Amino acid sequence: MGAAGLRIGLLGAGRIGSFHAAVLAGMDAVGELVIADVDPGRSAALARQTGATAAPSTEEVFTAGRVDAVVIASATAAHAELITRAARAGLPAFCEKPVALDVPGTVRALSEVEAAGTLLQIGFQRRFDAGFRAAREAVRGGRLGRLHTIRCVTSDAAPPPPAFLPLSGGLIRDCMVHDFDAVRWLTGREVTEVYALGTDGGAAFFREAGDVDTAAALLTLDDGTLVTATATRYNGAGYDVRTELSGELDQWVVGLDARTPATSAEPGGPAAPLRPWPDFLARFEGAYRAELAAFVQAVAGGAGAGDSPCPGGEGLRALLVAEACEVSRREHRPVRVVAAG
Repeated sequence: MGAAGLRIGLLGAGRIGSFHAAVLAGMDAVGELVIADVDPGRSAALARQTGATAAPSTEEVFTAGRVDAVVIASATAAHAELITRAARAGLPAFCEKPVALDVPGTVRALSEVEAAGTLLQIGFQRRFDAGFRAAREAVRGGRLGRLHTIRCVTSDAAPPPPAFLPLSGGLIRDCMVHDFDAVRWLTGREVTEVYALGTDGGAAFFREAGDVDTAAALLTLDDGTLVTATATRYNGAGYDVRTELSGELDQWVVGLDARTPATSAEPGGPAAPLRPWPDFLARFEGAYRAELAAFVQAVAGGAGAGDSPCPGGEGLRALLVAEACEVSRREHRPVRVVAAG
C-alpha cells in the first residue's frame, strides 16, 4: 500500500474478504486498509498477511473520519445493516451481492442510501468480466441481429458447507441471480415472466434448509426473447459459467475456453480440459479485480451516487426476478415479475 491515498475499511475477513484484502492492499490508490471482522483473530491474521491495519471492531471502522470508503464482504445477513451504517456515515460503499436476503430489507437499505446521497456499488462481477463485456458490445452493437434465445449455465463443482445454505438465500437467490443480472445487463431488457423448477436429489442438508441443489428457469424478456437458466451445486467436471446468445445473424458464447469443464462426444472433438475451472474465484479473478478497481477509482474521483459502476437498484431488480422464480418453483406456475419501484 502507498504512503498516501484512500483509507478503505474492509468488513469481513472470510474467503471473499481475504481475496479483496489482497487486491486492495496492492492498489497504489489505497493508502491504508483497515480490516474488521466478527472474529478479531481472523481480521488480525489477515491484516498481518496483507500489511493492513486490524480494527478491533466494526464500530472503529465507522468512527468519524477513520476511513474514506468501505468494502462489505461480511456474511450476507449483515449486508443491509452495514450498507445502512455506511450511508448514515456518509461513506461510499462496495457490497457483495445481495443487498439483503429479501425485498423489504433491500428496499429499506436502498432508501437509506438514497436519503444519504452516497455511492453504493453492488458486486455483480460478471459485468466486469472481459467475455461478458465483449458479448454486451456485440449485442448492443447489433452484430447478432435480433436475439431470440439466451442460454445461461451456472454450475458449482461441489456443494458449499451445509452451514452456508440457511444463510445464502438458496440456489436461485445465491447463484442464479448472477444470470438474471447478466441477462438484463447484456440485453438492456427486463424480465417480465418466469417459470422455475428445482430438484433436491443430493445431500439431505439441501432439503433440511428448504433449498434445492439443481434448478432451471424459463424467462421471458419484455421484447419476447426467451432465456433458459440452469444451476446446480453438483458439477463434478468443474466450475462452469456460460452464457450463449443466439441471434438471427450470429451466435456468441461467454465462458467457452480451454478450461471450460466439458467433454465433446463428437469424434475428434475436444477432450476434457487438463485444468478445468475449480471455483468462482479462479474463473472470475480478473473481474473481481476490475470491479474493485472501478470502485476505488470512483471514490478517488469523488463520484456521486448517480455514478456508481453498478448501482444498488440493480441488485433489487435481479432479486425481484429471483423472488418470482422462488414463487414459481414452490407453486409450479408461471409468475409475473414485479417491476422495481
